[in-house]
Amino acid sequence: MNYLDRNEFNFEPSPKVVEAIRNFDPKELCFYTRIYDQGKKSVISVRLSELYGVPEEQVLLTYGGEDMLKNAIHYFLSNGENKTILIPEFSWWYYNRVASECGGTFQMYPLHEMEDTFAYDIKEVVEYTNRIHPRMLLLASPNNPTGNGLLPDEVGYIMEHIPADTMVLIDEAYASFVSSDVSHIAPLIDRYSNLIISRTLSKFYGLPGLRVGFGFIGKGHDQFLSYVNKYLGYNRFSEAVALAALDSDEHYRKVADDMDWGRRLYKEKLGQLPGFKVYKSVANFILIKYPIAMKETLQKALMLEDYKIKYMTDKGLESCLRITLGRREQTQFVCDTILKVYQQL
Repeated sequence: MNYLDRNEFNFEPSPKVVEAIRNFDPKELCFYTRIYDQGKKSVISVRLSELYGVPEEQVLLTYGGEDMLKNAIHYFLSNGENKTILIPEFSWWYYNRVASECGGTFQMYPLHEMEDTFAYDIKEVVEYTNRIHPRMLLLASPNNPTGNGLLPDEVGYIMEHIPADTMVLIDEAYASFVSSDVSHIAPLIDRYSNLIISRTLSKFYGLPGLRVGFGFIGKGHDQFLSYVNKYLGYNRFSEAVALAALDSDEHYRKVADDMDWGRRLYKEKLGQLPGFKVYKSVANFILIKYPIAMKETLQKALMLEDYKIKYMTDKGLESCLRITLGRREQTQFVCDTILKVYQQL
Protein backbone atom coordinates (compact mmCIF):
# COMPACT_ATOMS: atom_id res chain seq x y z
CA MET A 1 0.00 0.00 0.00
CA ASN A 2 1.18 3.51 -0.86
CA TYR A 3 0.22 5.59 2.17
CA LEU A 4 -0.02 9.22 1.12
CA ASP A 5 -2.78 10.13 3.59
CA ARG A 6 -1.06 10.66 6.96
CA ASN A 7 2.08 12.59 6.02
CA GLU A 8 4.41 9.70 6.71
CA PHE A 9 7.79 9.00 5.09
CA ASN A 10 7.90 7.05 1.81
CA PHE A 11 11.66 7.28 1.36
CA GLU A 12 14.64 5.37 2.76
CA PRO A 13 16.09 6.23 6.17
CA SER A 14 19.56 7.71 6.08
CA PRO A 15 22.53 5.30 5.92
CA LYS A 16 23.60 6.55 9.36
CA VAL A 17 20.19 5.62 10.80
CA VAL A 18 20.39 2.15 9.25
CA GLU A 19 23.92 1.72 10.62
CA ALA A 20 22.85 2.82 14.10
CA ILE A 21 20.05 0.25 14.10
CA ARG A 22 22.32 -2.55 12.88
CA ASN A 23 25.07 -1.75 15.36
CA PHE A 24 22.88 -1.24 18.40
CA ASP A 25 23.84 -3.60 21.21
CA PRO A 26 20.67 -5.08 22.80
CA LYS A 27 22.57 -5.35 26.09
CA GLU A 28 22.31 -1.56 26.31
CA LEU A 29 18.62 -2.07 27.06
CA CYS A 30 19.47 -4.00 30.22
CA PHE A 31 20.58 -0.81 31.99
CA TYR A 32 19.27 2.69 32.54
CA THR A 33 21.27 5.51 31.07
CA ARG A 34 23.42 7.28 33.66
CA ILE A 35 23.31 10.72 32.07
CA TYR A 36 20.68 11.93 34.55
CA ASP A 37 23.39 11.62 37.21
CA GLN A 38 25.02 14.55 35.40
CA GLY A 39 21.82 16.59 35.61
CA LYS A 40 20.97 15.97 31.94
CA LYS A 41 17.83 14.41 30.48
CA SER A 42 19.32 12.46 27.60
CA VAL A 43 22.12 12.35 25.07
CA ILE A 44 19.44 13.62 22.66
CA SER A 45 18.70 16.75 24.69
CA VAL A 46 22.43 17.43 24.96
CA ARG A 47 22.81 17.17 21.17
CA LEU A 48 19.71 19.30 20.53
CA SER A 49 21.09 21.94 22.89
CA GLU A 50 24.23 22.09 20.78
CA LEU A 51 22.36 22.16 17.47
CA TYR A 52 19.79 24.79 18.43
CA GLY A 53 21.80 26.89 20.88
CA VAL A 54 19.21 26.48 23.65
CA PRO A 55 20.30 25.54 27.22
CA GLU A 56 19.82 21.81 27.82
CA GLU A 57 17.51 22.39 30.77
CA GLN A 58 15.09 24.19 28.40
CA VAL A 59 15.04 21.32 25.90
CA LEU A 60 11.93 19.11 26.09
CA LEU A 61 11.85 15.42 25.09
CA THR A 62 8.63 13.47 24.58
CA TYR A 63 7.15 10.36 23.01
CA GLY A 64 6.62 11.99 19.61
CA GLY A 65 5.15 15.38 18.86
CA GLU A 66 1.76 14.11 19.96
CA ASP A 67 3.07 13.60 23.49
CA MET A 68 4.48 17.13 23.50
CA LEU A 69 1.05 18.52 22.71
CA LYS A 70 -0.61 16.37 25.36
CA ASN A 71 1.89 17.27 28.06
CA ALA A 72 1.72 21.00 27.39
CA ILE A 73 -2.04 21.31 26.89
CA HIS A 74 -2.96 19.00 29.77
CA TYR A 75 -0.58 20.73 32.17
CA PHE A 76 -1.40 24.35 31.45
CA LEU A 77 -5.16 23.88 31.05
CA SER A 78 -5.36 21.81 34.23
CA ASN A 79 -3.64 24.38 36.44
CA GLY A 80 -5.78 27.40 37.31
CA GLU A 81 -9.26 28.55 36.36
CA ASN A 82 -8.52 29.56 32.77
CA LYS A 83 -8.99 26.41 30.67
CA THR A 84 -9.30 27.93 27.19
CA ILE A 85 -7.00 27.28 24.26
CA LEU A 86 -7.17 29.28 21.04
CA ILE A 87 -6.46 27.27 17.86
CA PRO A 88 -6.47 27.94 14.09
CA GLU A 89 -9.77 27.53 12.26
CA PHE A 90 -8.40 25.03 9.75
CA SER A 91 -6.04 22.82 11.75
CA TRP A 92 -5.41 19.33 13.09
CA TRP A 93 -8.59 18.05 14.74
CA TYR A 94 -6.44 16.52 17.49
CA TYR A 95 -5.76 19.90 19.12
CA ASN A 96 -9.31 20.36 20.39
CA ARG A 97 -9.58 16.71 21.43
CA VAL A 98 -6.52 17.01 23.64
CA ALA A 99 -8.05 20.10 25.25
CA SER A 100 -11.31 18.27 25.95
CA GLU A 101 -9.42 15.38 27.58
CA CYS A 102 -8.42 17.61 30.48
CA GLY A 103 -11.67 19.55 30.77
CA GLY A 104 -10.48 22.41 28.61
CA THR A 105 -12.41 24.35 25.99
CA PHE A 106 -11.25 25.71 22.65
CA GLN A 107 -12.07 28.68 20.49
CA MET A 108 -10.89 29.28 16.94
CA TYR A 109 -9.29 32.22 15.19
CA PRO A 110 -9.50 32.53 11.38
CA LEU A 111 -7.10 31.40 8.70
CA HIS A 112 -7.66 33.32 5.49
CA GLU A 113 -7.65 31.86 2.00
CA MET A 114 -5.61 34.05 -0.31
CA GLU A 115 -4.87 33.53 -4.02
CA ASP A 116 -3.03 30.23 -3.75
CA THR A 117 -2.37 29.98 -0.03
CA PHE A 118 -3.85 30.25 3.42
CA ALA A 119 -2.43 32.79 5.84
CA TYR A 120 -2.57 34.03 9.39
CA ASP A 121 -3.64 37.65 9.84
CA ILE A 122 -1.11 38.44 12.56
CA LYS A 123 -2.89 41.50 13.90
CA GLU A 124 -6.13 39.54 13.98
CA VAL A 125 -4.47 36.73 15.96
CA VAL A 126 -3.31 39.34 18.46
CA GLU A 127 -6.79 40.89 18.64
CA TYR A 128 -8.45 37.50 19.26
CA THR A 129 -5.88 36.61 21.90
CA ASN A 130 -6.28 39.87 23.80
CA ARG A 131 -10.07 39.76 23.62
CA ILE A 132 -10.46 36.10 24.62
CA HIS A 133 -7.37 36.01 26.86
CA PRO A 134 -6.90 32.22 26.65
CA ARG A 135 -4.58 30.22 28.86
CA MET A 136 -2.92 28.95 25.69
CA LEU A 137 -2.55 30.13 22.11
CA LEU A 138 -1.66 27.45 19.58
CA LEU A 139 0.10 28.36 16.37
CA ALA A 140 0.96 25.70 13.78
CA SER A 141 3.84 26.50 11.44
CA PRO A 142 3.55 24.92 8.95
CA ASN A 143 -0.13 24.36 9.56
CA ASN A 144 -1.81 21.03 8.86
CA PRO A 145 -3.71 20.76 6.50
CA THR A 146 -3.23 24.13 4.80
CA GLY A 147 0.57 24.05 4.53
CA ASN A 148 1.23 27.71 5.38
CA GLY A 149 3.80 28.86 7.92
CA LEU A 150 4.87 31.82 10.02
CA LEU A 151 7.99 33.95 9.69
CA PRO A 152 10.11 34.55 12.82
CA ASP A 153 9.24 38.27 12.74
CA GLU A 154 5.54 37.38 12.76
CA VAL A 155 6.02 35.14 15.79
CA GLY A 156 7.91 37.94 17.51
CA TYR A 157 5.13 40.42 16.78
CA ILE A 158 2.52 38.11 18.28
CA MET A 159 4.61 37.47 21.38
CA GLU A 160 5.16 41.20 21.93
CA HIS A 161 1.47 42.09 21.76
CA ILE A 162 -0.37 39.41 23.75
CA PRO A 163 -0.77 38.84 27.50
CA ALA A 164 2.35 37.47 29.17
CA ASP A 165 0.30 34.86 31.04
CA THR A 166 -0.94 33.26 27.81
CA MET A 167 1.29 30.30 27.01
CA VAL A 168 2.07 30.14 23.30
CA LEU A 169 2.61 26.68 21.81
CA ILE A 170 4.02 26.64 18.28
CA ASP A 171 3.64 23.27 16.60
CA GLU A 172 6.57 23.07 14.17
CA ALA A 173 6.22 19.36 13.40
CA TYR A 174 6.46 20.07 9.67
CA ALA A 175 9.30 22.59 9.84
CA SER A 176 12.59 22.17 7.92
CA PHE A 177 11.21 21.01 4.57
CA VAL A 178 11.93 24.28 2.78
CA SER A 179 14.59 25.72 5.10
CA SER A 180 17.26 24.33 7.40
CA ASP A 181 17.63 27.67 9.23
CA VAL A 182 16.80 27.30 12.93
CA SER A 183 18.53 30.48 14.09
CA HIS A 184 15.22 32.07 15.10
CA ILE A 185 14.49 29.53 17.85
CA ALA A 186 17.13 30.36 20.48
CA PRO A 187 16.45 34.14 20.55
CA LEU A 188 12.68 33.58 20.83
CA ILE A 189 13.06 31.02 23.63
CA ASP A 190 15.51 33.29 25.45
CA ARG A 191 13.26 36.34 25.21
CA TYR A 192 9.79 34.96 25.90
CA SER A 193 9.17 32.86 29.01
CA ASN A 194 5.62 32.02 27.83
CA LEU A 195 6.75 30.23 24.66
CA ILE A 196 7.01 26.54 23.75
CA ILE A 197 8.24 25.45 20.32
CA SER A 198 7.48 21.81 19.50
CA ARG A 199 9.29 19.70 16.88
CA THR A 200 9.64 16.00 16.09
CA LEU A 201 11.71 13.39 14.28
CA SER A 202 8.54 12.07 12.65
CA LYS A 203 8.34 14.35 9.60
CA PHE A 204 11.54 15.84 8.20
CA TYR A 205 13.65 13.02 9.64
CA GLY A 206 11.11 10.42 8.53
CA LEU A 207 10.90 8.42 11.76
CA PRO A 208 7.25 8.51 12.91
CA GLY A 209 7.56 4.94 14.15
CA LEU A 210 10.41 5.89 16.49
CA ARG A 211 8.16 8.27 18.48
CA VAL A 212 10.68 10.94 19.39
CA GLY A 213 9.44 14.48 19.88
CA PHE A 214 11.42 17.44 21.11
CA GLY A 215 10.94 21.09 21.83
CA PHE A 216 12.07 24.16 23.69
CA ILE A 217 10.49 26.22 26.45
CA GLY A 218 11.10 29.68 27.87
CA LYS A 219 12.62 30.20 31.29
CA GLY A 220 10.91 29.75 34.64
CA HIS A 221 8.87 26.57 34.22
CA ASP A 222 10.50 24.18 36.67
CA GLN A 223 7.22 22.48 37.61
CA PHE A 224 6.32 21.83 33.98
CA LEU A 225 9.82 20.48 33.31
CA SER A 226 9.44 18.12 36.28
CA TYR A 227 6.05 17.05 34.88
CA VAL A 228 7.47 16.26 31.44
CA ASN A 229 10.95 14.93 32.25
CA LYS A 230 11.63 11.24 32.84
CA TYR A 231 13.51 10.58 36.07
CA LEU A 232 15.10 7.35 34.79
CA GLY A 233 15.96 8.61 31.34
CA TYR A 234 14.79 7.72 27.86
CA ASN A 235 14.64 4.76 25.49
CA ARG A 236 18.27 3.97 24.73
CA PHE A 237 17.53 2.46 21.33
CA SER A 238 15.59 5.57 20.34
CA GLU A 239 18.48 7.71 21.56
CA ALA A 240 20.97 5.91 19.30
CA VAL A 241 18.74 6.19 16.23
CA ALA A 242 17.79 9.80 16.97
CA LEU A 243 21.43 10.88 17.20
CA ALA A 244 22.09 9.27 13.82
CA ALA A 245 19.09 11.02 12.28
CA LEU A 246 20.15 14.41 13.64
CA ASP A 247 23.54 13.82 12.01
CA SER A 248 21.98 13.10 8.61
CA ASP A 249 20.73 16.45 7.39
CA GLU A 250 22.34 16.07 3.97
CA HIS A 251 20.37 12.88 3.30
CA TYR A 252 17.07 14.38 4.39
CA ARG A 253 17.69 17.60 2.51
CA LYS A 254 17.86 15.55 -0.70
CA VAL A 255 14.51 14.00 0.22
CA ALA A 256 13.10 17.49 0.72
CA ASP A 257 14.30 18.38 -2.79
CA ASP A 258 12.29 15.46 -4.20
CA MET A 259 9.26 16.74 -2.33
CA ASP A 260 9.76 20.17 -3.88
CA TRP A 261 9.76 18.50 -7.29
CA GLY A 262 6.36 17.08 -6.36
CA ARG A 263 5.01 20.49 -5.38
CA ARG A 264 6.05 21.88 -8.75
CA LEU A 265 4.53 18.94 -10.63
CA TYR A 266 1.11 19.34 -9.01
CA LYS A 267 1.22 23.09 -9.61
CA GLU A 268 2.20 22.69 -13.27
CA LYS A 269 -0.19 19.87 -14.17
CA LEU A 270 -3.25 20.75 -12.08
CA GLY A 271 -2.92 24.39 -11.07
CA GLN A 272 -4.41 25.88 -14.24
CA LEU A 273 -7.29 23.44 -14.70
CA PRO A 274 -10.86 24.66 -14.09
CA GLY A 275 -12.06 23.67 -10.62
CA PHE A 276 -8.55 23.10 -9.27
CA LYS A 277 -6.38 25.17 -6.95
CA VAL A 278 -2.98 23.99 -5.77
CA TYR A 279 -2.07 25.73 -2.53
CA LYS A 280 1.47 26.67 -1.60
CA SER A 281 2.97 24.38 1.01
CA VAL A 282 6.10 24.48 3.15
CA ALA A 283 5.40 21.03 4.61
CA ASN A 284 5.65 17.42 3.38
CA PHE A 285 2.12 17.48 2.02
CA ILE A 286 0.12 19.60 -0.38
CA LEU A 287 -3.50 20.76 -0.29
CA ILE A 288 -5.39 20.75 -3.59
CA LYS A 289 -8.92 21.97 -4.28
CA TYR A 290 -10.55 19.76 -6.91
CA PRO A 291 -13.96 19.22 -8.58
CA ILE A 292 -15.83 17.27 -5.89
CA ALA A 293 -17.83 15.44 -8.58
CA MET A 294 -14.77 13.29 -9.32
CA LYS A 295 -14.29 12.13 -5.71
CA GLU A 296 -15.87 8.67 -5.91
CA THR A 297 -14.21 7.77 -9.22
CA LEU A 298 -10.85 9.04 -7.99
CA GLN A 299 -11.13 7.02 -4.77
CA LYS A 300 -11.79 3.85 -6.73
CA ALA A 301 -9.00 4.51 -9.23
CA LEU A 302 -6.40 5.09 -6.53
CA MET A 303 -7.53 2.24 -4.29
CA LEU A 304 -7.36 -0.13 -7.23
CA GLU A 305 -3.61 0.58 -7.35
CA ASP A 306 -3.20 0.54 -3.53
CA TYR A 307 -2.90 4.29 -3.08
CA LYS A 308 -4.38 6.24 -0.17
CA ILE A 309 -4.69 10.02 -0.04
CA LYS A 310 -6.69 12.25 2.32
CA TYR A 311 -10.13 13.47 1.22
CA MET A 312 -10.80 16.43 3.48
CA THR A 313 -14.04 16.56 5.47
CA ASP A 314 -13.37 19.72 7.54
CA LYS A 315 -16.01 22.40 7.13
CA GLY A 316 -14.83 24.73 4.38
CA LEU A 317 -12.31 22.22 2.99
CA GLU A 318 -14.70 19.51 1.79
CA SER A 319 -13.62 19.98 -1.83
CA CYS A 320 -9.93 19.55 -1.04
CA LEU A 321 -7.39 16.71 -1.13
CA ARG A 322 -4.38 16.56 1.14
CA ILE A 323 -1.63 14.49 -0.45
CA THR A 324 1.62 13.46 1.22
CA LEU A 325 4.62 14.30 -0.95
CA GLY A 326 6.11 10.88 -1.60
CA ARG A 327 8.69 9.47 -3.95
CA ARG A 328 8.73 10.83 -7.49
CA GLU A 329 7.06 7.77 -8.99
CA GLN A 330 4.30 7.94 -6.37
CA THR A 331 3.70 11.63 -6.98
CA GLN A 332 3.70 11.12 -10.73
CA PHE A 333 1.17 8.29 -10.48
CA VAL A 334 -1.23 10.24 -8.26
CA CYS A 335 -1.00 13.33 -10.46
CA ASP A 336 -1.56 11.28 -13.63
CA THR A 337 -4.53 9.49 -12.05
CA ILE A 338 -6.16 12.77 -11.01
CA LEU A 339 -5.71 14.06 -14.57
CA LYS A 340 -7.13 10.88 -16.08
CA VAL A 341 -10.22 10.94 -13.87
CA TYR A 342 -10.71 14.67 -14.49
CA GLN A 343 -10.66 14.15 -18.25
CA GLN A 344 -13.47 11.60 -17.90
CA LEU A 345 -15.84 14.09 -16.27
